[in-house]
This record gives sequence, C-alpha cells and structure tokens, in this order.
Amino acid sequence: MEPTREATASLLGESAAMRLVRQQIRLLGPVDTTVVIEGETGTGKELVARAIHEASQRRHRPFIPLGIAGLAELLGTRRWLEYAPGVFSGAAADDGRLFDQVRGGTLLLDELGDMPANMQTHLLRVLRERESLRLGESTRWPSDVRVLATTHRNLSQEVAAGRFREDLLYRLWGARIILPPLRRRRDDIPLLAAAFLGRAAVKHRKAVDLIGSEAMARLLAHRWPGNVRELESTIELAVVRATARTIGVADLLPELAGDTVPPPRPPMSELERQRVLDTLKQTGGNRSLAARLLGMSRATLYRRLAAMGNENNR
Repeated sequence: MEPTREATASLLGESAAMRLVRQQIRLLGPVDTTVVIEGETGTGKELVARAIHEASQRRHRPFIPLGIAGLAELLGTRRWLEYAPGVFSGAAADDGRLFDQVRGGTLLLDELGDMPANMQTHLLRVLRERESLRLGESTRWPSDVRVLATTHRNLSQEVAAGRFREDLLYRLWGARIILPPLRRRRDDIPLLAAAFLGRAAVKHRKAVDLIGSEAMARLLAHRWPGNVRELESTIELAVVRATARTIGVADLLPELAGDTVPPPRPPMSELERQRVLDTLKQTGGNRSLAARLLGMSRATLYRRLAAMGNENNR
C-alpha cells in the first residue's frame, strides 16, 4: 500500500535519506505498530506521521495530533485519561475521552519527550494492554488506537536524566524513522524550493516562477537551523518581496543575501561550461531534465550555473 499522492508530495527529496524515509513509510504504514519519528524542529515529522496513517488500513478513520506540552499546561491529565461522568466537576458523558474520539484511527503524540511522568505511566499501560481504564469505573475499555509519536529530543539521554521511563522507551522503539536535518540533504533544496515557490506564487497571486542561480547558491550554502519549515517561510517571503518573475539575492533575507557566502568554487573549463549551456538549450531551460542528462543533481547544476555567473562578472 502506497502513501497517498498528497502525503508523498509533502515529503519531497531525491536524496538517499529521503528515499529511505519513503521506503520506511511504505513498510510501516500497513503494519499496525507504534512508530517514533525523530528529527529536529522543522524537519517534517508530522508530515511523516500523516503519510504513515494514509498508508495504513486506518486511513479512513481519524488522525488526531496531540500536542503534549500544550495539553499538559492547559488541561493537565483530564483529557488524556478516560473518566466516567461525574468523577470530575463538569465532566460530561462525551467530554475528555480522547481514546474514544480517535477509536479505530491514529493518535499522534507530538513531542513525546515533553510528556509528564503521569501521562507516561498511562500511555505505557495502554500500549501494553491495548485497553484503557476509565477513572471512576472498574471496567477496562478496548483501545483500538494506533499510536505514533514524534520527538526532537534524544530519548536515551532523557531516560538517563530520569525524565523519561525506560520501559516506555523500549515499548515505543519497536519502529523508528529518523528524519535528517536539511543541512545534511542539501541536494533536496532545489526541489523543495521549487515546490514552495509554486505554492507561494499561487497563494499570493504573484507571477514569480524562477529562482536565480546566485539566489539558489545562497539557499544551498545556508545552514537552515529551522530546516524545511524555515526554507518554506524563506521562499514565501522572497515571493512576496519579488518585483520580477525570478527571485534574486536581493529578495532573500539579509542573512542569506549578505552574511552567508557560498564556498569558493573551482573555475569551470570552457568545455564543461559549453556542455552545460548546450544541455540547457536542448531542454528548453528545464533544469531538472538538464541535470539528469548531465548526470548530476539539481543542486550541483545550480552551483555550476552560479559559478558561471560569478566568472562572467569578474
């Protein structure tokens, strides 16, 4: 069973790391097991979780993301635990029964490493026994729920520090997907940037459809501490600021336009330069196709084009 086209489209990338992620989604989607998705903030962990849900037999049932930190701060544990009417002041018959709301579907525990200790205990029992005890009653209710989780923390370190239960960690770590930061898959940046450009142009009704070679070189050189989310917001802002069809360096944020300098590139031979130009002419300017014909990644082609532009300006 394949992830839906919509889910897969959100996981763009030709790098080996992203091909592995998509392969893991295909393998783990139909298997009704708990999956922990690890990665830095902004790497797209929830998108992976949604793709797993869409690739599963539960895809027509609810998918409910639950922000642990916000839930703990605003509601404590009342809505996490299932309870009988009247146990708490104001408890209604259908209020607070989280596992009933998502029954048959998928519950995503967002940022699992932030979960308080009492919630960890309840989750461990649900995962172990596949049932949930409603407070105020002795009856145990089946929990037909698939649990997925995301974390930006190193859970092994959290266990060592006494902030996370070791038995829960081992229960959850039956399957893991590790999302690499964007700085470790730079070859995916042109593809992602093009997708974000198209989306932003439609959203803001701007006739912007290209990213200049030097601007792309700046994108490729940036470290992206905010990962894919930061790239998307950067492209959207550039579209808003652009006054021409092509995004230039001036349309980028100052830290990309001025402070971040691409690494030096060796000069290209005239033969190599002509080969690149001829291939672009042959493909009508289609850089993706040109990169394939030249036997290089899109990122490498953008770097070559930026180098050619720099040499012409000397």
